[in-house]
Amino acid sequence: MANAGPQLSIVSFPKDAYLTVEGKPNADHFYIIRAGNVRITSEVPMANENDSGPLAPGDFFGVVSTMSSHSHVETAMAQSDVSLISVHRDQFGLLIQRNTPVAINIILEFSRRMRYLDEALTRVSFKSTADEGPAHLFTVAEYYARQNQFNQAFYAYYRYLQYCSDGEHAPVAKERLDKIKPYAKAVHLSSSDVTDSMGRTYPKNTMIFSEGEPGGEMFIIQKGRVKISKIVDDQEILIALLKPGEFFGEMALLENKPRSASAIAHDDEVTVLVVNKDNFGRMVQTQAQLITRLTTTLAERIWTVKRTLVNAAVGDPLGRLYDQLYLQLEKNRIATDSAAPYTFDFGAKELINMVGYSASDGNVQVQKMLENSKLKLMDNRIHATDVQEIVKQTEYFKRMEKINKARARGSLKAQ
Repeated sequence: MANAGPQLSIVSFPKDAYLTVEGKPNADHFYIIRAGNVRITSEVPMANENDSGPLAPGDFFGVVSTMSSHSHVETAMAQSDVSLISVHRDQFGLLIQRNTPVAINIILEFSRRMRYLDEALTRVSFKSTADEGPAHLFTVAEYYARQNQFNQAFYAYYRYLQYCSDGEHAPVAKERLDKIKPYAKAVHLSSSDVTDSMGRTYPKNTMIFSEGEPGGEMFIIQKGRVKISKIVDDQEILIALLKPGEFFGEMALLENKPRSASAIAHDDEVTVLVVNKDNFGRMVQTQAQLITRLTTTLAERIWTVKRTLVNAAVGDPLGRLYDQLYLQLEKNRIATDSAAPYTFDFGAKELINMVGYSASDGNVQVQKMLENSKLKLMDNRIHATDVQEIVKQTEYFKRMEKINKARARGSLKAQ
């Protein structure tokens, strides 16, 4: 092993060596390829996520798991003898300072993967996809108008007319905009409303941006909370409720693509720091700590979505409940290597919603799960007397699923 600079090291592996293994815990290093090729696979392969073939020199892998401090979400195998730069999680700030283009490429790659995974999760969870582009603003406005949420409706109608002034719904949008104007509050709509200051304030229930509109800014919350949601199949889906210190809107800033979700002020006064392309470039150069936090947050989001998609692919309904409990243990970084008790902060109803079962089907599976003497309901919360039991059951159902799939493939070959 030779030094590639202070604290960064070069490691070599022979062809067919496993570099990372999906599900292996405690990821703390990621790798940048210096020479050779690496193949990436995952339990639930996603089209468009890793669709460019084997990784080559200059590419990187293992960043999601390392920067989120979670288990590996993919398996990496050397397709040839490889030479890699090994980067410890704590060395990411050093990498930013020494090789800014690599740090930017990681963030851009994270943004691209997040968009694909978010769309995949929407398809899996809601059997549908959300439209993209400014024309979708009219759909958003119509939804909020029907809910008498005139602040959001006014904003979306306004933006629709701004970007689709000759669109097929423009006359209707104009009429409804005028009609609800006396009852609506919207801020920072036009360039004259926005100063050169990086700070902006939004009253409760006003839109910061709407899904479908173009975006060139990301936001860091200074005060208050922000609701992130999207309209799918004529219903509002809550994606996240963000608090001070968290950020949003980075995908549109980094990729020059329409907003994939809406951001709405959730508290009486929400103050945000606005980051555009110009000051983002300066931040990368001068604020390694902030860029590290951005990368860590994106990694956490990607890990959570990928892990949720893995859960959605579990075929056995009871196995999926166990795996969802295991997912929650992983998210909360609860050690599972000892027979310790743990009480989840949710009950049976919330668990059923997490996996997307109907109340009737979900209750049947929960009752089966509670036949396990190491799981019970306490004060309407799920309690495990031994977290290792959840891991054991999850691994059992996944192992049985692999066996059944292998048997099915064997039967097909025999026909």
